[in-house]
Amino acid sequence: MRPGLKRALQMLLAAAVLAALVAWWLSRPQGLAAADLPRHDPDPRNGEVLFHAGGCASCHGDHLAGGLELATAFGTFRVPNITPDREAGIGGWSALDFVNAMQRGVAPDGRHYYPAFPYTSYARMTLTDLLDLKAWLDTFAPVSGNVAVHDLRFPWNFRRGLGLWKLRYLDDEPVAALAHADARLERGRYLVESVGHCGECHTPRDRFGGLDRSRWLAGGPSPESGPESGSDGAGKVPNLTPHANGLAGWSERQIARYLKTGFTPDYDTVGGSMVKVQENLARLSDSDREAIAAYLKAVSPVP
Repeated sequence: MRPGLKRALQMLLAAAVLAALVAWWLSRPQGLAAADLPRHDPDPRNGEVLFHAGGCASCHGDHLAGGLELATAFGTFRVPNITPDREAGIGGWSALDFVNAMQRGVAPDGRHYYPAFPYTSYARMTLTDLLDLKAWLDTFAPVSGNVAVHDLRFPWNFRRGLGLWKLRYLDDEPVAALAHADARLERGRYLVESVGHCGECHTPRDRFGGLDRSRWLAGGPSPESGPESGSDGAGKVPNLTPHANGLAGWSERQIARYLKTGFTPDYDTVGGSMVKVQENLARLSDSDREAIAAYLKAVSPVP
């Protein structure tokens, strides 16, 4: 081999190794440290409100033992057990473990969680609210029984790559720009964008599974099919923006009433998996439902 060619191959190999090392470093799981947690006496009562606002039982089941299967283009995700069972659930988790899972998508053993777990939304929750939520989850009865692992295709079964995915899609900044956000609108933003993670279903995704924020809450194809998909029957998740094919014809009062009763303005009823979501939102205060309605009418209309 000619010296010049050999030198070029060596440089190419060195560059490839360097690029791999940089990618490995950038993709490392990044969690909070214990010193980042505030001094806070958890309030389970506030945790209960957050539990219903987030619809935790909708995916994890009434007893929080998990098992629900989510069929997607990337493979099948299985919802985990989040009861206080120390083996099958999260009973052995510290407060720091819980916060890192919810805000950073990092497991107690340091692995990345897949974003089927909507930590990209929970990243906008306050640390004190997360500690309150954990206090409420700790009041549930432990349920034994491990849930089967996810069944994903290559390369989606390679978790380390999620570190690079998070660099693009995980942040704690608000999504929607609100011209004049008063306290009610800010509460609505918090409930929709973070705790309620409404955008996770009602916002289209790109080919890498990240939310297309330019079409925030505009609806789109259902990630699942079948009568339990929560779609409108045509394989689509509804548009929640104040656009003509969204909520333009609904008043704030009508939206709040729908969240409380499940009845649309024309007296149709909520269907699919949205039934459980609505039942959870019905447990919130009138002021919280009104805040959600105000926020949905304040976001930009998107077709």
